[in-house]
Amino acid sequence: MTRTLARIRRFRPALAGLAAAALLVAGCTLPAFAPRTEAEDEAAAPGAAPTWRACPEVAEDLVGRGAPNMRYECARIKVPRNWGTGGGAAAGPGAGQTFEIALLRARSSAQRDRIGSLVVNPGGPGGSGVDTAVYLSFGPAFGGLPTSITDRFDIVGFDPRGVSRSSPVECISDADLDANFGYDPDPRSQRSFDGFVELSQRIGRGCGDRYGDQLPLYGTEQAARDMDAVRAAVGDDKLTYLGYSYGTLLGATYAQLYPQRVRALVLDGAIDPKQDLIAGSESQAKGFERAFGNFTRWCAANAGRCPIAPDARAAVTSAIDRARVSPVRGDDGREATAGWVFYAIISSLYTEQGWQELARAIDKLEGGDPADVFRLADAYADRESDGRYSNLFDANLAVNCADEEQKPSRERIRQLQSQWRAKYPLFGPSLAVGMLSCTEWPGGRDPYPTGRADGAPPILVVGTTGDPATPYEQTGELAEMLGVGRVLTWEGEGHTAYPQTSCITEAVDAYLIDLAVPREGLRCPAR
Repeated sequence: MTRTLARIRRFRPALAGLAAAALLVAGCTLPAFAPRTEAEDEAAAPGAAPTWRACPEVAEDLVGRGAPNMRYECARIKVPRNWGTGGGAAAGPGAGQTFEIALLRARSSAQRDRIGSLVVNPGGPGGSGVDTAVYLSFGPAFGGLPTSITDRFDIVGFDPRGVSRSSPVECISDADLDANFGYDPDPRSQRSFDGFVELSQRIGRGCGDRYGDQLPLYGTEQAARDMDAVRAAVGDDKLTYLGYSYGTLLGATYAQLYPQRVRALVLDGAIDPKQDLIAGSESQAKGFERAFGNFTRWCAANAGRCPIAPDARAAVTSAIDRARVSPVRGDDGREATAGWVFYAIISSLYTEQGWQELARAIDKLEGGDPADVFRLADAYADRESDGRYSNLFDANLAVNCADEEQKPSRERIRQLQSQWRAKYPLFGPSLAVGMLSCTEWPGGRDPYPTGRADGAPPILVVGTTGDPATPYEQTGELAEMLGVGRVLTWEGEGHTAYPQTSCITEAVDAYLIDLAVPREGLRCPAR
């Protein structure tokens, strides 16, 4: 794959108690994304008002039940496949054709003094905004939005073009995804490196054969133009938006394209749009290395909760090394190769709560049980127990590679693999080699804009000092680029901040509801 997936993983851990309740009610565990239904509604034509229908089954599929006092409605709209540079239907690939965009609206029965809709996106690229709207509707007890927000806004999620229910990109086989995630994260020999090149080429050919010259149409600028169609569909004159992780890039792009149509944007887990693929990959290598260091220090200070203390780094590194030569086989015959161990580590660093899960998983792996390693890695990969994947990574690859103007050569990637191994020993090589996915990608490019949002009101840019996937340094860069950004800092761990603490929640809520911008330099403590 290309860059490590920067998406919000907080909702599932936060909903752990709810998932347990769902297990009793529905007899199943909480899936990563709701399945698409077979019977889809007729999508509204471009520019036409959509028809909303009750859809409680989406929450029931995801969680086992809907949130108390919350009503769910779904709709579909059609958008041009190719908006063109001016935002109108264009000539060229996709001309005259449309994509369908799936929407879900969660509305509280306690709603009063309604302001409008809060449109949400979880990041990825590839994450489902429909699912996210459901998760956020469950309120603060389960990591969702505070009632102060759901009492004033409809919560509207959309699946961006190519994602889940919205004309999904589907071109990578389950077998190739298994091979990708299971591959050595640091293929040192030329033969091993060439093997990953061949895998990346096979994936690229499959997607190119299926989508051809339309692959660039899945890029971020096209999706940001879709967001304006979403704004119109929910009947708002101006957009109020909460974007996490890659969702900050979508929001920033929207603000550049439609500055006069912005009411309030919260961009949490900021991506610096000016970074190219190499700079962005190195930034993530640095961010994950820093987060892993925070984990190892926590382990040393909490030996009673960390069974691989006192030297967690050595334990994790040894686990990867052993998996290269003698992977532990699970009850189903699946082998916990170095790649699967690596992605279990990646997965656990998205939340501070994941640290203890990682320590237990490595400890159990040493004892011959890989079940927890697979559980963590599969949660990241969106892999079901039967080996089926969602289209999360199909879309992730299509969007990321469409966005990148330049792609590094194999020779440059090989050099960076060695250089980053010295600087970021656990994560650097994998982030370097992962760029092969875009290097071998067949589609054209459609880079997004990287300028100011002149004419937009103040935009709130939120950063977490311990964020591995969107490192904190990018927060100020995004705010400065937009020219109207105001930085809000959370001195915490994990990926994204809102609504983690009362300080963060109060500042964001005041901005969304009253358009009150936090004071310059506000920093919220971890707890």
